Amino acid sequence: MKELIDLINQFRDERDWRKFHNEKDLAISISLEASELLELFQWKQSEEVVEKSLKEIKEELADVFMYSLMLADNLNLDVEKIIKEKIDINAKKYPVELSKGNNKKYTDLEKK
Repeated sequence: MKELIDLINQFRDERDWRKFHNEKDLAISISLEASELLELFQWKQSEEVVEKSLKEIKEELADVFMYSLMLADNLNLDVEKIIKEKIDINAKKYPVELSKGNNKKYTDLEKK
């Protein structure tokens, strides 16, 4: 992961873009790029988009990942650690016995 973050930062630094990549602007960029990803799917079936626009999906998803990794790096966050922590939180919210096979939000799961 560090090698990938270093590669992203090298690309940024060679262009002197660090000054534009504060936490607020990176968060905005994550949202904008995610919206561009969503736009590919608007008014279409998922299968159609995947079949016809996989190149664009990969590019938009890469943008989301890159901005997310830059934001994590700015905040000195360990990406693997925070993902594992969030999985632990979600495991408590969505116990297998209550959530397996359904898409209900944790607040709507029936407690036994």
